[in-house]
This record gives sequence, structure tokens and C-alpha cells, in this order.
Amino acid sequence: MTNCFSGRTALVTGAGSGIGRAVALAFAREGANVVVAGRTAGPLEEVATEIEGLGGKALAVTADVSRAAETQALVTAAVDRFGPLDVAVNNAGVRQAPRRPGGARLADPPRHQRHRRLPTLQAEIRQMRTQPAGGAIVNVSSNLGIHSHRPGVAAYAASKAAVTALTRSAALDHIADGVRINTVSPGPTATAMSRRPGETEAQRAARVGNELPLGRVSATEEVAAAVLYLASDEAAPVVGTDLLIDSGASL
Repeated sequence: MTNCFSGRTALVTGAGSGIGRAVALAFAREGANVVVAGRTAGPLEEVATEIEGLGGKALAVTADVSRAAETQALVTAAVDRFGPLDVAVNNAGVRQAPRRPGGARLADPPRHQRHRRLPTLQAEIRQMRTQPAGGAIVNVSSNLGIHSHRPGVAAYAASKAAVTALTRSAALDHIADGVRINTVSPGPTATAMSRRPGETEAQRAARVGNELPLGRVSATEEVAAAVLYLASDEAAPVVGTDLLIDSGASL
């Protein structure tokens, strides 16, 4: 532990499980005050309790990040509790690619998939550009979209490619305001989403051992480490990048 985020505040959406939970705990271990957000209160309260058990400070806020009023209220709650918003990690969004083989074709999407990041990103930028020290934003995307493609996930891939495009445009628009924005794009990660229906972790390990050049999925803590780097002072000159973390799947 280096406490490189000591005294700073980090907001993490989609923080109740998976990558978001790992990111929230990683910031707490580095000394940050952490605001955990999502649509379901129970898991958020559990993560907040875990952070406090580490000796950190946490605030759990239930919010639908696709709704502008709720995202503004989320940012306001973070600032009211802890002061300036130094870091925001936008992990919540559309669900991962369909888990059944083949997925859904473009003309037959399971449901309309709209871009959910914009209201949250706008609220975060509006707050950070009022702060003397600005802030850092990391959007969590996917290796599907910009970096790789496969049948049956066109709508999902398009939504994730949009995250990268949005990040680059927003980064250019607001770096002069002191707001630095980047993306991480994970591939298969050690969460339930990377398992096929009925597949155990051991079966997944055997399958990806042949599918991925690295021979394994990424740990959520490894993705979190990349997020913390992009949010840190060490990444000060990194603007508008898209950091791929996919065990070589896109090669």
C-alpha cells in the first residue's frame, strides 16, 4: 500500500460486484474516500462495510446512471460528504455480451441498448472543472468493439466502441479544464459474466487455456490496478487513451 490517493475522493459506479467492486476496494486500500454507486442497495452497502473494515471511509448511493437527475444527485452527494471529486470510474453500463453461443444478431437484439455513460460523465465533468485541481475520469469499456469483433454481439460491441469514441472526444474537450479522461477495455475477466451458462470456474479455466494467448482470464484486481494507474498522478500525461487488458485475445 502506497496511500497514493490518501485524502482524495473516488466515485465508482457499478461498484456492487465484479470489476467495480475490485476498483472500489483498490482505491480504499490506497487511502481514498470511496463513493460506491449502483442500482441495488444491498451489494453497495456490503462493499461500503468492507471498505470501512479496511479502515477507510465510504458512502453508498443508489442511482440509475442513465438518468441525468440521479447522476447529478450522486455527484452532489459525493461532494457534500467528502469534498472535491478527484476521481470518477464509470463502470456501470449495458450488460456484457450475451453468454449463450452465437449471441444475438444485429437485426435481432435482445433489447434496445442505449448509451448510459453520458449523463454520468457530464455531471462528473461539470463538478471537476470547478475544482482548482481538476480531476481524473476512467471509463470502463470492453475489448469487443474497437479492438476485436465476433458474431452475435453487434449491438453490445457498438455500445462499447462508443465509450472509446466518447472518451477521446471528451478528453480533448476538457483537458484544458483540468479534467483528464481515459478508458480501460477489459477482455475476459474472472467474473460470472465470463462463464457460459452452467460452466464452472474450472471449466472456464480449461476453455480459455486454449482460447487466450495468455492462457487465463484477467483477475478483477488486475483491471483495478490499471484503473488506479490511469487515475494517478503518474499518468498525468496520459489523455484520451484506451488501455486494453484482454490476455491477448485481440491479437
